[in-house]
Amino acid sequence: MGKLIIGLLIGIVLGGVGVYFLFVGVPRSSQRPGEPVKPPDQGGVPPGTAQVVIRQDLLNAALGAMFQQMQPPSFQLGQPSASCASSITILPQGSGVQTSVRFENNELNAPLAFNGSYNSLVGCLQFSGWAQSNLQLRFDQNTQSVYGIVNVETVNLDNVNPVWNGIITPIVQSTINSRVNPIKIMDGKQLAVDLPIAASKGELKVPVDDVRAEVKDDALNLFVIYGFNAAPQAPPAAQQ
Repeated sequence: MGKLIIGLLIGIVLGGVGVYFLFVGVPRSSQRPGEPVKPPDQGGVPPGTAQVVIRQDLLNAALGAMFQQMQPPSFQLGQPSASCASSITILPQGSGVQTSVRFENNELNAPLAFNGSYNSLVGCLQFSGWAQSNLQLRFDQNTQSVYGIVNVETVNLDNVNPVWNGIITPIVQSTINSRVNPIKIMDGKQLAVDLPIAASKGELKVPVDDVRAEVKDDALNLFVIYGFNAAPQAPPAAQQ
């Protein structure tokens, strides 16, 4: 079972690394892979289920280290000019909000503080504020992976003319949503079990059938449900 334990540790690490990609914004496809991850059934999870616990403090510690050791993540909003960067930068805090990951009300929430500028037809529009976003989890059976989809729900700008607010808000919202999705949270292939058992002349292959999730006690609990399929090994080729 050593491979399974290593796989579980990799899954936990990938969950923390997912926060890095969430805020750095590596360009990705806007497709939504797989199906939404459901909560566990009322009767509980079935036998053959592993549980991976990713705590809120772990993700926020990774996020804090990112801001301390790297440059703040920035997204291009349009064509820049010599006097206008036309970009948005995620800040560790600002506008009375701390950028963080919050597990509450069975949801994965992420308030984001930011500032930036937009090179518009009427000049360079400077702005600051914060956005409220959430993360939807999806499981793709084909890739055996859990993905996160970031959805910016609201954008709150500080002291911006209502006219410019109507221009900047949708640009900020669509840019963040399109730049980061989808995010791979956990690679199921690392969690799958493939163990040759010499004494039984077989190979125990256990792919991931499904993933369920719930937010509880400031932690994301991922329930990895396996499908067991023991296959006999092929006999060795006869020697000539």
